[in-house]
Amino acid sequence: MLKMKELIEQTNESKSTLLYYVKEGLLPEPKKPKPNVHLYDKSCVERVKFIKYLQNELSYSIAQIKAILENNSFEFDNSFDTLVNSIELIANSDKRDIDKESFLELSQISEDELKSYINRGYLENFNNKFSKKELKIVNILQEAKRYNFDFSLLDRYVEVAKELATLENDIGSKLLSDDSKTHNLRYLFLFDLILNLKPYIFNNATIKEHHNRVKEKIWKSYLQ
Repeated sequence: MLKMKELIEQTNESKSTLLYYVKEGLLPEPKKPKPNVHLYDKSCVERVKFIKYLQNELSYSIAQIKAILENNSFEFDNSFDTLVNSIELIANSDKRDIDKESFLELSQISEDELKSYINRGYLENFNNKFSKKELKIVNILQEAKRYNFDFSLLDRYVEVAKELATLENDIGSKLLSDDSKTHNLRYLFLFDLILNLKPYIFNNATIKEHHNRVKEKIWKSYLQ
């Protein structure tokens, strides 16, 4: 257990910030074995670092972070399972409070369409509960249908995502098991890799391809 002074030293955060986190439910209430003695679990150090990561790197609000951390069993250790669970909490931070019947009514799709989207890997089904994010995804998919969009691109997204997920798990698990002394730093590194670097590479590839095609079109026009 850590005293407030020790928690301040190990997190480089002010007392007022830490107390605010406790007040907002981002940190658990300290144990009070005797008057004027407040003790915090050592896991609070990593939790504070994680909160700052979400704030600084992903621009999450306190309300969003609270939604992610509202499960009191959320823990940090050196396992890849924890990393994946953390990312799942972030990716699915929207409340899944829409049942299947309501979801079908709101999205205006049939049950067969819903099953098709789930089977093809475009949507995830969590115990027949959905969030507003899934509604947005369905809207995009329905727009694609209206424009006779070639769904082979989405199928390729799913295929490549599965291949990369396998590689991520293999390499990520090895990275976290190599050195227990630095696993917390490695943990945050993998967060940056998966949540920031991966989409950055993918989106820049789209931009580069577009620019190359524009240049090629201009060059052909010039030759003519």
